[in-house]
Amino acid sequence: MGIGLAPAARAQDTARAGGPAQVRIVQDADGYRMTVDGQPYYVRGAGSAGGDLEQLAARGGNSFRTWSTGTDVAQVRAMLDRAQRNGLTVAMGLAVGKERHGFDYDDPEAVAAQLAALREQVRLYKDHPAVLMWLVGNELNLEYRNPKVWDAVGQIADMIHEEDPNHPVMTPLAGFDRELIDRIKARAPSLDLIGVQLYGDIGELPAKLRAADWTGPYIVTEWGPTGHWESPLTSWGAPVEDDASRKAELFQQRYREVIAADTRQGLGSYVFLWGNKQERTPTWYGLFLPTGESTPAVDAMQQLWTGRWPDNRAPSIEPARIDGRLATDSVVLAPGSTHTATAPARDADGDRLQWHWYALEESTATSIGGDPEAVPAQVELHATTDSDGRLHFTAPARPGNYRLFVEVRDGQGHAAYANIPFRAEEPR
Repeated sequence: MGIGLAPAARAQDTARAGGPAQVRIVQDADGYRMTVDGQPYYVRGAGSAGGDLEQLAARGGNSFRTWSTGTDVAQVRAMLDRAQRNGLTVAMGLAVGKERHGFDYDDPEAVAAQLAALREQVRLYKDHPAVLMWLVGNELNLEYRNPKVWDAVGQIADMIHEEDPNHPVMTPLAGFDRELIDRIKARAPSLDLIGVQLYGDIGELPAKLRAADWTGPYIVTEWGPTGHWESPLTSWGAPVEDDASRKAELFQQRYREVIAADTRQGLGSYVFLWGNKQERTPTWYGLFLPTGESTPAVDAMQQLWTGRWPDNRAPSIEPARIDGRLATDSVVLAPGSTHTATAPARDADGDRLQWHWYALEESTATSIGGDPEAVPAQVELHATTDSDGRLHFTAPARPGNYRLFVEVRDGQGHAAYANIPFRAEEPR
């Protein structure tokens, strides 16, 4: 069997009562589609980082993905049970060794041990009704040199098909090109589909598919805001983050123009991230604040998934400015000097808004995938906030690179945010 159809041909026609869902990827004259227990299934999903699954379901989502099964079997089973209670499916991530983290694909014993460990993980969870598919590794193409990684992926896909004929298998890729796709076709032909992960460049997806000659099915397994590596930089190299309202606009544009527009090969998507994480900033990728409030991007996803806006929406916000200057102006302040920061916000529901400003040292972490161990230190500001949400503050006395954040809450569990990097430096 070729890529895209292996488990579909082996899946049973009907689901066993209380047993695993029968997930198929089928091809017809209109392209590819996925079915679950015989019914069409389009993924309206999110990457989960311990986020509110009940809210995901209430907002119109039907699935979430993980990156690893971890080591706590009871915790994973509880997650799957919770997903099932909420009518959600789970794309189960299987952690696979990466060369950039030291895994050696020239070591046959290490490769065999990894395969055996993954076999046990598949056996543990394959029969749960909430399982949708298996994701082998994540972005294994980043900084890889040894093509044997794709031999290992192919072996893992074969193993999963042996153990679990009911669920498709994919590997998520951080971008792709013709050379990579040719290697995957040759070395891991039993994969049923691929995952593609694109952020600011997701508009290039149709052209990338054509250039790589990928005519099979795919799911966008990560997408969201413009990535920190794609964004404008200040003169000292700090990435400029979009504010919450701008991100929500981009989510709508990218989903409608790219993801939903491909009705032949695209089987859905997982927006990143249903929860929050520290990666360059505490707000860059999460659709929720660290304190739990939902942001305009969550409202945007609800509208995209259901066609309806929520009854009470998050506030909207404008970019943060210091003395009228934007982040792209590379704001440099004299230590101890006084300034005013603004980030005008509005609430369509008339809720009373509260502005919360704070400053952090600029993150120096450069790791891929997040920097939870390098959360920047908070900076003590001499500051006051007026009734219109403007911040009057004194620049830090110590020279260095900083970032000023604002969160605007509506008292209804929603918030908007913005931030602006700045540098404290003695005038020359």
